[in-house]
Amino acid sequence: MKGPIIVVLAAGMGSRYGGLKQMDSVGKNGEVLLDYSVFDAARSGFEKAVFIIRHDIEKDFKELILGRMAAKFPCELAFQEMDSLIPETFLAEARRANRTKPWGTAHALLCAESLIDAPFAIINADDFYGREAFDAIGKYLCTDPVTEGAIVPYRLEKTLSPQGTVTRGVCTVDGAYLSSVDELKAIAKESDGRIYNTLDGVKQELAAATPVSMNFWAFPKTIFPALRSYFDEFLKTQAHEPKSECYLPMAADWFIKNQLLKIRVLEADSPWFGVTYKEDRESAIRRVAGLTREGVYPEKLWG
Repeated sequence: MKGPIIVVLAAGMGSRYGGLKQMDSVGKNGEVLLDYSVFDAARSGFEKAVFIIRHDIEKDFKELILGRMAAKFPCELAFQEMDSLIPETFLAEARRANRTKPWGTAHALLCAESLIDAPFAIINADDFYGREAFDAIGKYLCTDPVTEGAIVPYRLEKTLSPQGTVTRGVCTVDGAYLSSVDELKAIAKESDGRIYNTLDGVKQELAAATPVSMNFWAFPKTIFPALRSYFDEFLKTQAHEPKSECYLPMAADWFIKNQLLKIRVLEADSPWFGVTYKEDRESAIRRVAGLTREGVYPEKLWG
């Protein structure tokens, strides 16, 4: 049995900076958040990383990211562009609508299919998930055979940003399994301490302990035919929309509702933090420094 693969959604890296050269690090030796995720994956049984990027950041990515870790851990690159894997009919619709961006996280995963020949987990490049979460999902993916999916959810209150609103996949759990995911936008904690999401001017209060998806999913390698079917259905209705995106949490919800895949909910008391906004960086630096002082990570991550 091949060891599991960690797939990193990194096509959006550098988009706020116009490239990676000016991208802010969070570690003392230039490490960014994905360095810590891949490091955690490596010590949790994963055997390879696949990074999904854009062609225009390939040179910088190889120099600044793979230059640190590739000698220590096997890495491969997949590429997501607006026209990747898109049938010409739908591509013509998108171009008429002046679309310029790729089609979201489900599309990104399809772009990496040829490099995925084992059970895998998928994560965002700009999130920190914690060693405990990788241990839980790595242990699951090292079982044989892997026929179900899995998710490590996080408490909503621990995934908010003081800088502004966030989008989260709100999870409903039935026993040990996920029963639905609802992608909610414009979530924020207000001055009264309560958490709301706002849709069309209407507020809905959300419990602080609500489990949410942070795009830390595990799937068997056999999931791709179902994912392609979901994406095909998305294109039929959304190809003409210039900013529509096909999200993995919504794909997972579709798998469940169509009885194509059961998705386990894995418990892990793991911290989460991210850099949704540039202002989040200072907090991320402090938290990484604290974990380094505690011995969770070495001073120089890749030696």
